[in-house]
Amino acid sequence: MHARCAGNLVIWGAFWSLLSPLVAAWAADWTQWRGPNRDGHVVGLAPPAAWPKALERRWKVEVGEGHASPVVSGERVFVFSREGDDEVVRAVALADGRELWSQRYPAPFEMSPYARSHGKGPKSTPVAADGRLYTHGIDSIVSAWDVDSGKRLWQQDYARRFTNKSALFYGCAASPMIDGGRLIAFVGRVDGGALVALDRETGKTHWEWAGDGPGYASVVSVTLAGVKQYLTQSQTACIAVSAADGSLLWKIPFKTEYDQNIVTPVVAGDRILFAGLKHPTTAYRVTKTADGWKPEEVWENADAEMYMSSPVVIGDRLIGFSLRQKGQFFCLNVADGKRLWASEGRQGENAAILAWGRWALALTTHSELVVFDPTAARFEPIARYRVADTPTWAHPAPVAGGVLIKDATSLALWTWN
Repeated sequence: MHARCAGNLVIWGAFWSLLSPLVAAWAADWTQWRGPNRDGHVVGLAPPAAWPKALERRWKVEVGEGHASPVVSGERVFVFSREGDDEVVRAVALADGRELWSQRYPAPFEMSPYARSHGKGPKSTPVAADGRLYTHGIDSIVSAWDVDSGKRLWQQDYARRFTNKSALFYGCAASPMIDGGRLIAFVGRVDGGALVALDRETGKTHWEWAGDGPGYASVVSVTLAGVKQYLTQSQTACIAVSAADGSLLWKIPFKTEYDQNIVTPVVAGDRILFAGLKHPTTAYRVTKTADGWKPEEVWENADAEMYMSSPVVIGDRLIGFSLRQKGQFFCLNVADGKRLWASEGRQGENAAILAWGRWALALTTHSELVVFDPTAARFEPIARYRVADTPTWAHPAPVAGGVLIKDATSLALWTWN
């Protein structure tokens, strides 16, 4: 933390105490996985006019382990984490990080020895809407919480339904989504799961599709040929189900090593783009014919292989992150899949990428926040900021004048004002 920051905290605190009643009015909330539209685009918040040489850390608090990203609603930040054998949900004040409430429940989890370096989670990002917060735990415990008091409103333990199945290798990571009065979540275990639509008020099931186990990717809502559908990667395919009744509309078989379907699909015009471990980045066009839905491959690029990082479409470009060269940013032309540029290697094991105004913002697992122009002819960062002392797997959460960073066990607010 910069030395001058400590002295400024008193002034900042007084300023914020006057400003905080207005926060909900002017701050754009970041209430779910990858932002308002679940596509990595920051909406309603302006980046700085010029990126400074250094960011100021306003506050830092311990919040527990896990890779779940913080979400922001009004003056509150919600964090989903682990302490021992408990999963913990807490609300902290955006102004100063002080805890407003916390709740916990038992969630013991045994990980494969080969996956222990990634921890016991949770890894699914919560979603906040209309006074409620919804969480999806490491072994498919889905819960609803009152955002004001922290009271648990309902809970569904899907691990009990699939007790004859093995837990996912890395644990559940699919982040739930709100659509109207329903909560959409992909629950379950290896070779047994369901994409479910739950009543937000009661947790009761409206419909479910149980055709495959869950992947690690998160669901997004799309409309193709006038039909609203939910798109994601399951354990063995890229799938879309009807938003109305959960019936399977189409699927593209897609199986990765150790069933690591992690990348959240993105949509660019009439194209669906996704990728996976040791597979090329691929674009499909999905059309509706008299015989049903028809996915057709448009292009693939074997030089752009994504693993855990979900890409962002910015204009006519796809910005992604590959495991190649020990971590490498890349840019593809959405139209034909040709690579426009690639960064040098050794950027990190993973990177969370956002589109913010004219800039791309990426948080690497090296605890570095990287800012670059996605439309440039080559990868040329204009700023790099060290924002933590431990690896950063959770996605950053943008706020007015700054960004929230969750590292191994703590949450910090970094600002440029």
